Amino acid sequence: MSTRSAARIIRIIRIIRRLGAIALALPLAPVAPLVPAAPLALSVPLALALPVTLALPLSARAQDADTAAAYASARQAFQQAYAHAADNLPEAAAHDSAILKSYPLYPYLQAARIEQALLGRPASLAPVDKQAADFIAAHADMPVSHDLRRAWLESLAQRSQWSQFLQAYRDAAADDALRCDGLVARVELGETDGLARDIAKQWLIPHSLPECARAFDWLRQNGVLTTALIEQRARLALESSDPAFARQIIEQLPRDRAGPLLEWASLLERPRRGIDALIASPGKPVEPPALLAGWTRLARQDPSAAEERYAGLLAARRLSPEAASPYALALALSLAWNRDPAALDYFRRVSAHDLDDSALEWRARAALWSSDWRLALSSIAALSQTERQSARWRYWTARATQALHDPRQARQIYESLLPDDDYYSALAAARLGRPVIPHPEALPVEPAVLSAIGSQPALVRARELFLCGMQRQAQAEWRFGYGSLAADERLQAIRLAASWGWYDQAVATATAQRVFNDYALLYPRPFDAEVDAAARLAQLAPDMVYGVIRQESLYRIDAESPAGALGLMQLMPDTARRTARYWKLSRPSPADLLEPSVNISLGAARLRMLLDRFDEQIPVALASYNAGLKAVMHWLPPQPLDADIWIENIPYNETREYVERTLWHSLLFRWLRGAREAPRADAWLSEVRPLADPRQASRMAAAK
Repeated sequence: MSTRSAARIIRIIRIIRRLGAIALALPLAPVAPLVPAAPLALSVPLALALPVTLALPLSARAQDADTAAAYASARQAFQQAYAHAADNLPEAAAHDSAILKSYPLYPYLQAARIEQALLGRPASLAPVDKQAADFIAAHADMPVSHDLRRAWLESLAQRSQWSQFLQAYRDAAADDALRCDGLVARVELGETDGLARDIAKQWLIPHSLPECARAFDWLRQNGVLTTALIEQRARLALESSDPAFARQIIEQLPRDRAGPLLEWASLLERPRRGIDALIASPGKPVEPPALLAGWTRLARQDPSAAEERYAGLLAARRLSPEAASPYALALALSLAWNRDPAALDYFRRVSAHDLDDSALEWRARAALWSSDWRLALSSIAALSQTERQSARWRYWTARATQALHDPRQARQIYESLLPDDDYYSALAAARLGRPVIPHPEALPVEPAVLSAIGSQPALVRARELFLCGMQRQAQAEWRFGYGSLAADERLQAIRLAASWGWYDQAVATATAQRVFNDYALLYPRPFDAEVDAAARLAQLAPDMVYGVIRQESLYRIDAESPAGALGLMQLMPDTARRTARYWKLSRPSPADLLEPSVNISLGAARLRMLLDRFDEQIPVALASYNAGLKAVMHWLPPQPLDADIWIENIPYNETREYVERTLWHSLLFRWLRGAREAPRADAWLSEVRPLADPRQASRMAAAK
């Protein structure tokens, strides 16, 4: 298949996915719930009845309702027309109703129709080119023109319409593929001013760029693609740990220049074999970066094998203690990630100048795992001031200080953490024997500002796109509108997004503004009926279920991870089916997982299965929910270990933060629910234990 044909197929897939988003937003046939029947709080992305709107003044709520009513019929007409854009090409506009044409999203329908028309036969595309050019000119740099500009540029490149391509091309908005097309256009049109420099810059991107083949040929034909440039790109690929692509580039080098780079590639591909060969042949030359890269790969893949070879490698390559420091660090880190006490021995061999913040953090974690409180304290003290003053390392400073018999100093540090409102402040409260008292800071409501920004065209379009299930386009319009707001308006934009039920955008905007403590606003409960039913089914606290939802998807019903996890509790379809089978529930389809009642019940059921398998250890079950059973089985300690130390030593940064944040979210939800007593985190001070039944491991693997 040619590159241009592949690009055409990709364009078609993009369009189908966009149309699919609209189709999902249209009314669906009801899906049989997996829990006792209860009204859905939000059954499709168009729902508006969300509890957070109650936080708005009556006038603002009335205005929001008026806007929704005014656009309701136009929105439905738009959705239907957009979902059938392939059948309603640009000439169909003559039949559009006045209501549809006046709808704020009508330009998106026009753009979709033009983009569909660009997929037609090349001989008939001249009128479509004019329509695309006119549309883009009319909408300038507005988000609605971005997808169309890209589709049009791809079509023009496929048809070798280079003059039009360059007229429409904008380098600032281009990715590597379009930038390559731009370079080819300049080659074909003979626009060579600065061309060699620009192609050479693109050449030094260390991954495959098939669209650039013509430009790279021009560089070669004009004698600019030198051996030095070829070698530089190969080295960049090797530094990016891509030996397969590096080999493709190395083929273009003369043998004497290729040899050292091929050795580097071999070390990355087969590190154990390569390291053994270099130990066996002390005089064999090898570039230091290649040796370190191969050693690092071996240490990460098989730390035990690296430990066995460490002394032999240092002797064979005659590495001084200073030169050996990076090798010791690579092994120390890998052993620390595997919670191997030997990590501390190798950390002792690392020179101070090789210990950056990341390495020092892992030295501190390894020290905590081994109860070496003095080393933990000295490691924390060596961190940069910013890291040292973070809640994480202040808490561990207090823990180490307490373990080293200075309870007064430890108490002072714990008390200093209490206002921070996070996982570590809750741990500090537990260490002090106190309840957790959050510190809410309500964002003021400014009705006039809310009204003004809510009527801005870009934010009106963002709202309508969100209500139509077009999340990506909605975010683009939000960024476009948000960028023009004043400081006080940006603060109110948090409340505006939340009032629409667009919680992920509200939280992202709040984070950008460093607004964290308006808990009523940023911790809504729009799925109470589904969460309560699922919690009863799985015998879980509703607060824990909501904590997982907030951390997994930020309430996005249609959330989809790069790996394919779906919905509010981010379930992989296969995991959802296995969970349903275990609980004797209906087999869910991927579409079912976009229904809150189905997704929440299966997510809660999955968490209950993990709690059962891990002897009710909540941190372990949460880690397994995020990272998977197999990984967490390797993380269990051989002997009971303080839960905070176990969590701190989770080797995946994402999973460690996931457990910490989900625990904090669940505590906040309990507090917001207005429990009679302030919540406590005392249970967080428990121990993580190995499984009581050793046979549990095999049963877990079988049920995976």
